Amino acid sequence: MSLTLDQVRKVAQLARLELAEDDLARMQHQLSAILDYVAQLQQLDTEGVEPLAHPLPVQNVFRDDELAPSLPVDEALKNAPARSGDYFAVPAVFDTTGE
Repeated sequence: MSLTLDQVRKVAQLARLELAEDDLARMQHQLSAILDYVAQLQQLDTEGVEPLAHPLPVQNVFRDDELAPSLPVDEALKNAPARSGDYFAVPAVFDTTGE
């Protein structure tokens, strides 16, 4: 399937991409090649093939939740760029003046 330059421009606009004219020609060729490959895949007989979300068996790899001693506050904050008591000091994000 060969895309026109206008179709490539529309796809670029939808993707919020600004492409130069030489980039449009390259994208026209590359996107057309991708669509041709998808058309090939659509010709495969997938009757009886079970849909799956992942090609490999997936299992939970989380460890058991076990109690462990916490890092002391001074150790945790020793490399902090700014500190406020026992906490990391960070710039304010919200306007706290109440206006």
